[in-house]
Amino acid sequence: MSVAAAIKSRDAATLPGKRDEDWRWTDLRGLIRAVPEPSAPVTGDLGAGPFDALADEVIVVGNGVGAAHIDVLPGQTLAVALRIVSRGDGAHAARVSVSVEAGGSLILFESYEGEGAYLSQTGLIFNVGGGATVERIVLAADSADGVTVSQAEIDLAPNAAYAQTTLTSGARRQRLQTTVNHPGGHAALRLDGVYLLADKRHADLTTVVTHGGVDGVTTQLTKGVVRDQARGVFQGKIIVAEGADQTDARMGHHALVLSDRAEVDAKPELEIYADDVACAHGNTVGALDGDALFYARQRGIPELEARAMLTEAFIGQVVDRMEHEGARHVIRAWATERLRG
Repeated sequence: MSVAAAIKSRDAATLPGKRDEDWRWTDLRGLIRAVPEPSAPVTGDLGAGPFDALADEVIVVGNGVGAAHIDVLPGQTLAVALRIVSRGDGAHAARVSVSVEAGGSLILFESYEGEGAYLSQTGLIFNVGGGATVERIVLAADSADGVTVSQAEIDLAPNAAYAQTTLTSGARRQRLQTTVNHPGGHAALRLDGVYLLADKRHADLTTVVTHGGVDGVTTQLTKGVVRDQARGVFQGKIIVAEGADQTDARMGHHALVLSDRAEVDAKPELEIYADDVACAHGNTVGALDGDALFYARQRGIPELEARAMLTEAFIGQVVDRMEHEGARHVIRAWATERLRG
């Protein structure tokens, strides 16, 4: 099932749904009975994006239209703000390719900015050369009525380093998916995420990492906070293929549920076909620490402010792992606005 193909053919029956195991918690076929008409071109002033001030170059893809290739040459260092903008009630798909050649360095600030009841799909292809480094920071600020699917495929070369932090406030339906082909060969991968969901918003963070060679490292940490009637989904799979010895892979997912009607569905998985590996995963879903909240109240902190402080501290571990200082400031402000708003 392909969201991009469904948009192109306008055939809602080809959308993924709950009968597809990987999509059972993010059912698009049951939600969308008819694929909308193609989106109209984006017009007017879009204003500044959340990361424009941090970038050397800004690329805007509006309703599926815009420049969609980023090329980093050997030894080059580049910071790019990629703005995926959706406006109106139509359907659109976009494709973005990213090539970072050997020894190159890319910081990609990727934002999803939405208004309306759109259906959007973005496919991204990354090729990261030997000794190259990439930090990808994704901030998904979709419309409450929007349906968004982002699907990234990353191919790493030996000795490459790829770090990703995905942050989202959800949408009517939203899936942010990352698939990584990990060659081993001392390549290093970090995949982190934060979801902060309120009202009836939905976010699905799905990752699949396949270790295919010796001496590969993966670290993964995702934290989420859901309240009201929101729903968070985490699906993380790490596959260690036969012969991928000395793989070191760690995955953690931890969520706070702040209301009785909120929901978190988590499915962390390890598939290991090699012997000499160090792999682990952990998963917790619970409420705020009652003792910590009581202590804060005893110190004279109002309950709402105390809850915001504790949830900020909870997700702070993920934010602190980001390497770009300017991006950390942007993300902390974004998180504070949602947790204290």
